[in-house]
Amino acid sequence: MAGSNPCAGARPYDASPGDGYFHNTNCTLQSGVIDVLEQAATDVTAGYQGGFDVGSRTPITTSYWEAGLCPVNVHWHLGAEHRSAGEFDEAGTGPAAHATSHSGRRTSADTPVRLGFQCHKYDSHNPIYTTPYSWEHCVGMEVGQTYEVHWPHSAAGACGTPNQYQTPFYDGVFCTGGIISLSPLNTFEKIGVQSQVYTIVNDESYYYPDLIRGMIVDGLYGHDVAKYTGSTTGTTRNNEVCSRYTPITWQVDRKCQLISASSFDKMCADMKAQRDDMSGDLYAHGSRELVANHLAANNQVRRE
Repeated sequence: MAGSNPCAGARPYDASPGDGYFHNTNCTLQSGVIDVLEQAATDVTAGYQGGFDVGSRTPITTSYWEAGLCPVNVHWHLGAEHRSAGEFDEAGTGPAAHATSHSGRRTSADTPVRLGFQCHKYDSHNPIYTTPYSWEHCVGMEVGQTYEVHWPHSAAGACGTPNQYQTPFYDGVFCTGGIISLSPLNTFEKIGVQSQVYTIVNDESYYYPDLIRGMIVDGLYGHDVAKYTGSTTGTTRNNEVCSRYTPITWQVDRKCQLISASSFDKMCADMKAQRDDMSGDLYAHGSRELVANHLAANNQVRRE
């Protein structure tokens, strides 16, 4: 779609000119002192609390639209970056190419994408998990595999305009100036991510037509949600190298859900129809290793 893109290049790298504040940094100083704010993705098992004291910071507990945020991107990770015991964890399984136990590995020499946790849904004897799907729009996707989908939201997005959805998502998050601030710190009030973990099935009874707009909150979907403050994720970060895009709110469905392959392909078609070029998000990104307890926020709340 033709047109100028006011969000292009909005991603900040500096807090002050030339200081490189937002570049990844060592999580701890040589003295062992933690030198970053809280990180993601964490364990979201009911009852879990991290060991990082966030003081008075609390996540957004209402819906994001009630808080004045809109979705500005959708992308997904191979496997789950979060961990929810009994739902997506180290005991989960998937297709043979990725079926080995969770160990921080890369999936293969030719595809250096780190696989996260997998759901407990996969059944090699059930054709809905093994029948290939003819993908038209998404790239490199696999029936039976687990994917964690993220919908970054922002109060500074180009909400309600043709430029609302952006790749990279940082351009959408920071599109409008004067809203997000480090001093006073309001990032966790103005930026949020929805997260829902799916196992892909080749079964149209699990079709959902509008996945680009956000997590499914319907029936059994989206009602057991962990909310906490953390950071951006991805494989450029781990428990030694941390993100400086923090704190932001996370709202994470604790349950693994089933979704049809056609739902994902429809979402990819919708992404390709946006004014901005979202081709960089049509495939699964690698998963960050689970955040260590001492870097995980102690403010996780539960909503059922």
